Formats: sequence, structure tokens, C-alpha cells
Amino acid sequence: MSVALRAQLFLFLISLSSRMGLSRYVEDNEASDGLYSLLRLDQKRESEDFIFRRPLRCLDMLATDGYFNFVASRPQLACAAFIIAEPSEVISLELSDVNIDCNAGDFIKMFDGWVLKGEKFPSSQDHLLPLHQRYTDYCSSTATGATSRSSQNVAMIFFRIHSPDSGFTLAVKKQHNPFPCNIMSQSPEGSFTMVMPHQRRNCSFSIIYPVELRLTELSLGQAKSNELSPQRQVWSGCSGSGDYVELLGGNGVDTSRMFPVADLCFSLSGLAQMKIGCDNSVVRLVSSGNYINRVSFQYRLLERNELPKTRENSLDNFCTVE
Repeated sequence: MSVALRAQLFLFLISLSSRMGLSRYVEDNEASDGLYSLLRLDQKRESEDFIFRRPLRCLDMLATDGYFNFVASRPQLACAAFIIAEPSEVISLELSDVNIDCNAGDFIKMFDGWVLKGEKFPSSQDHLLPLHQRYTDYCSSTATGATSRSSQNVAMIFFRIHSPDSGFTLAVKKQHNPFPCNIMSQSPEGSFTMVMPHQRRNCSFSIIYPVELRLTELSLGQAKSNELSPQRQVWSGCSGSGDYVELLGGNGVDTSRMFPVADLCFSLSGLAQMKIGCDNSVVRLVSSGNYINRVSFQYRLLERNELPKTRENSLDNFCTVE
């Protein structure tokens, strides 16, 4: 992940976090210092004998393996760190050297996914675990430390610490995932292939930018039609087929709350494309488990002059599509 893209994603998270109240306890100079550190950090190529270490901030984003140490200089009552890996990786988190007072209201919680503006990614519809099993609470753990392993390429840690000089160390390690599912893209442009081999589950690829999507290949268990169906014509078709692809757009991260742009429930070997002028653009693969389903696509960031014009008095004027 390049320095420029890392900074862009970090700014995006700061803007969202400020709306959800996380940054109320983060001073301006701390946030700017975090961005400066992010920009000046050269992404060092890790050798076997290199271990990356740096302080953890109250509001932070982590995109590399390493050890991150947090020590409170004053009460920090609403802190969070967003962790992101490559699409084909999952994230292992481990706490050590923990010095907090759970009885005084301190806590450290790890989450399998991201929470932004009260919305969760992946959504409860797409994640294999029930919501309560996606949290790992240090204060409820009987072990001296706590560990968590994400199901996708994003994870998160929340913490609250009242007393100065209290803190902990967070170890982040990425691991290969042979069948990536529910991915948050680090980049506003690229290409990807999602494959679901005989499993009944839903997988989303989320791009937190307005983009042009180009589907280059779609292989599903059964063919229904030979054309791209706009949103108003698909409810009696694709959604009941059991195996289909949804294109979604919205301003949050929960796919169950997003605007359905189009459904595809037929195999495709040509090119289908669409511009989605939303904060978040999603390709979602729904699988019945009876087949091997596969979708390949490309995406690129829309230039400002390419953003579709909003339509007056329309329910979808918050997030336009073409």
C-alpha cells in the first residue's frame, strides 16, 4: 500500500470517526502528528530479522505487521485502531504487557471487522459468526493476554483507559487466506477475482471510493438471462435464484443497508460496467453452496467530472449511479 493511498485512507477514517464520536478525546496535534508519521513512514520491506515497532495512537490505522505500544498520558476514553491487510490476508492480533484497571472502567476489545458510524463490516448477513462472537474482550478473558483472528482483511481494536501511564502492547501479524471473502480494498483502483467453492455464504468486495466497476467474467451455477438487470427489475428474479452477484452503493459500510444498483444471475464472459458515485461501492457474491461461483472485475476511481449528476426529488440522490 503506497504512502499516498495510506494517507488518503487514514484521512477517510478520521472523517468518519469524527462523525461517530471517536475523536472527541483526540487533540488536534495528536491527529496531525499521526498523519505526519504515516506520511513519512517508508514502507520498509520486512526481512526475517526485522520487527517493526512504533507507538500506538488513540485514533490510528495500521497496515503492517509489528508491535504497537500504547501508554496513556492522560485519560483516553474513546480510542480505536483500524487494521487492514491485503485482500488475500487475514489478521492475527495479540495483547501483551497489559496494564489497565478493568474494575475502574478500563477495557480493551478486539473486533472481527470494522465499525464505522455505527455500521459493521462485514454485515451480520455476510459474516459466518454471530455478532457477540466477533468481539474479544480482554477484561472478560481468563488468560493473561488475549488473541483474536479476523475472518477477512480488516480488524479493529477499541480501548478506554482512565489512568496515565497505563497501557498495553498490540502485536499484529498477517496470514495468508486461500479463499478471501468480505474484503475492504486499500486502493481506489485495481482488479480482483472472488471464488466461492461449494459454500453457502455471501462475500463482498468493498471499495470506499466512488468508482467505475467493470465485470469481466461471471461464472454461476445456472444461467437466468443474458442482460444486466437494473435495480427495479430484479426483485422477482436474481434475489430468489440463490446464486447471483449484486452491485451496491452507499455512504456506509453495512452492505445490508446499501442501495441495490443491479443484480446479475447469469454467466457472463463479456464486459458489463457501471459508474457508482457513492462513498462505498460493493461487489457482493451470493452463493447457495451448490456450485463453484466466480466473479472477476476491475475498478477505478471516478474523476470529479465523471461523477454522475444527482437527480432532483429522487430517493437515490445521495448516491448516484450510471
